[in-house]
Amino acid sequence: MKRIKTDLCIIGAGSGGLSVAAGAVQMGADVVLIEGHKMGGDCLNYGCVPSKALIAAGKAAHAMEAGDPFGVTAAAPKIDFNRAKAHVADVVKTIEPHDSVERFEGLGVNVIQEYGRFISPTEIQAGDTIIAARRFVIATGSSPLLPPIPGLDTVPYDTNETIFEQTKRPDHLLIIGGGPIGMEMAQAHRRLGCQVTVIEGGKALGKDDPEMAEIVLRNLKSEGIEIAEDALASEIRGAAGAIEVKTHDGRVFKGTHLLMAVGRKSNIERLDLEIAEIEVENNLIKVDAGLRTSNRKVYAIGDVASPLQFTHVAGYHAGIVIRSALTAMPAKARTYHIPWATYTDPELAQVGLTEAEAREKYGAKLEVLRFDFSGNDRLIADGKARGLIKVMVVKGKPVGASIAGPQAGELINTWALVIANGLKIGAVAAMVAPYPTVSEINKRVAGVYYSPRLFESNTVKRVVRAVQKWLP
Repeated sequence: MKRIKTDLCIIGAGSGGLSVAAGAVQMGADVVLIEGHKMGGDCLNYGCVPSKALIAAGKAAHAMEAGDPFGVTAAAPKIDFNRAKAHVADVVKTIEPHDSVERFEGLGVNVIQEYGRFISPTEIQAGDTIIAARRFVIATGSSPLLPPIPGLDTVPYDTNETIFEQTKRPDHLLIIGGGPIGMEMAQAHRRLGCQVTVIEGGKALGKDDPEMAEIVLRNLKSEGIEIAEDALASEIRGAAGAIEVKTHDGRVFKGTHLLMAVGRKSNIERLDLEIAEIEVENNLIKVDAGLRTSNRKVYAIGDVASPLQFTHVAGYHAGIVIRSALTAMPAKARTYHIPWATYTDPELAQVGLTEAEAREKYGAKLEVLRFDFSGNDRLIADGKARGLIKVMVVKGKPVGASIAGPQAGELINTWALVIANGLKIGAVAAMVAPYPTVSEINKRVAGVYYSPRLFESNTVKRVVRAVQKWLP
């Protein structure tokens, strides 16, 4: 058995683990990185990257049918589903070197390609190597959650870990789960020529502002996607090419293929956390504000430690851990400033509090600023002037923003910056945006805060009239 002593040992080479490894080794630490599966983790191989590549293929197909308002004759796209999936594979392959063993070994990281498990509170075993470290970071991520639906084990099904490998187009794709993954895959597959039915036990896109979610859902339905809400799956039956999903209220949905997209579970089974005296709560590793576990030598980051299971959260956590573990400076993770986006068309994005959350917390102190995308000249020119932005403001300070519309995932960045830094609404109102751009939407909604104060105030009008009398 080989033994290694190191400054920092990281378990998991997904986005969070790779960020910690790259930052730590370049700052002078001795780093060991353990990964028993694929470098790059879920995001590169099964999540953010391939899903956005498939969405791009779907957009290209949809564009051929959407030219009529511009005087461009619509044409039914000839879709080669196999080539669309080849595009997905090419995108992953292009990004792979950035996350590769070779790159990280070139940086000076000792990469061990084995699964790791704790054998004591201060040691991990990976293959035939035992690693003792000053600090450990658990960054093992999450994987698809498979609920105990009777019959699921009797039919073929996909998850996000297998759907991108399917090169034959499904005739009719059934998707159980109406969250971001389910809705993104629904639209991408529909635009690539599949019939699609989404089966959701509660409300589709239920974690977002319902007014904003409805804008997105309305468009998905207009494209021919069937969305069944309050449809909790009770039984799955059939065989390849002929699958049925029965719900608790007696409805039966028939299709040829099945995608399970009901949520995620943290990857903790292999770690033997009890040996390391690490506590788990609700299937997540329990951490304090500094992301330390009950074992003070061990940190946990990303999906394995947070209900906010986003790649950018794992990257944010990595920065917190680097500061704490390498410099011994205090660092705490926050959540109120974390944005997220769903990359349907139109997109859906959120940062901070939703309107309902803000009303519950602040009551009458809350002002909700609204601006409809129909007032944006660039989107009018593009034929996409449909959407809405809402900004929740308390005493001049934004506490949340919700956006549904084109480029919502880009527009939300301004509000993420504002909320993270405690800026006031005037900071956005003072911004000069180039004309015509979609980003003017942010400035226009900020202007809504000042309109009644300037244009509906009798005091302002009296002052202006008085000043005019004194002007030469």
